[in-house]
Amino acid sequence: MINPDRKPLLLDFEKPLAELEARIHQIRQLAEENSVDVTDEIRKLEARSTQLRQEIFSSLSPMQRLQLARHPRRPSTLDYIQAISDEWIELHGDRRGGDDPALIGGIARIDGRPTVIIGHQKGRDTKDNIARNFGMAAPGGYRKALRLMEHADRFSMPIFTFIDTPGAWAGLEAEQLGQGEAIACNLREMFRLEVPIICTVIGEGGSGGALGIGVGERLLMMEHSVYTVATPEACAAILWKDSGKANLAAEALKITSWDLKNLGVLDQIVPEPVGGAHSNPLKAASALKQALLENLAELTQLTGQQRRELRYQKFRDIGVFNEIAA
Repeated sequence: MINPDRKPLLLDFEKPLAELEARIHQIRQLAEENSVDVTDEIRKLEARSTQLRQEIFSSLSPMQRLQLARHPRRPSTLDYIQAISDEWIELHGDRRGGDDPALIGGIARIDGRPTVIIGHQKGRDTKDNIARNFGMAAPGGYRKALRLMEHADRFSMPIFTFIDTPGAWAGLEAEQLGQGEAIACNLREMFRLEVPIICTVIGEGGSGGALGIGVGERLLMMEHSVYTVATPEACAAILWKDSGKANLAAEALKITSWDLKNLGVLDQIVPEPVGGAHSNPLKAASALKQALLENLAELTQLTGQQRRELRYQKFRDIGVFNEIAA
């Protein structure tokens, strides 16, 4: 789990808040050194800090939420697994000769119940990111995920998937190994499984790379995560031949959890601590665990066939709209 005591990495919109908190710290230190009582002043500044934090994080633009979703200290799949599970055994290999570290999975026990958890895994630093290909899974990763999902279905274990990827690996070797086929196969087979499947976007949900483990009866999103058909930078480069217009693309793509909830794509927004999940990973993990267990309790009441129908209908309803005559 991430160490919350490490020096924070500041995003641009967080700087006014950091400056105010630094000022509070300086005043507190000076007061202690000079034995001066500044309790009232400190209280007022702390109240202002709390108010400013609320104002900043309640009015973020889509691009700022994307920055939060990509924050290098944002909790990853393994961080959440360690926080919410009692036991965890990672399983490796696609049984076809490979083991993709960008997409991990295994068996976990959560509140005593065996489950299968699968998720994209980004690195924590440059070296780790290179080893995990920045969370961009290869075909072997999606085949490994499907192997584990079939294992879960065979032994009646619910499936939790954690989505956090800019997209599937688009390299030449990935295409040679059948990237499109691997993702398409997962999409087809996940509709067939009878155990509960709950998918959660914990960071960046990008394109087919996200969809490859994103078919379930319920789709959850962490409050400051994003889910999109293409990154705003890629969209801007395609539409305007200028990746610098990513802000415009982010607005148009409707990538935030609130946008997707309004569009009917998303089932539930999981609240994050004020300041983002990286500001208090344990609190974020607690909220996620509660949401997962509540949804699982509801889905467990259904039969396998009912869950399959619910899953199918969920995706049939995406994009449906009513046309109002003029």
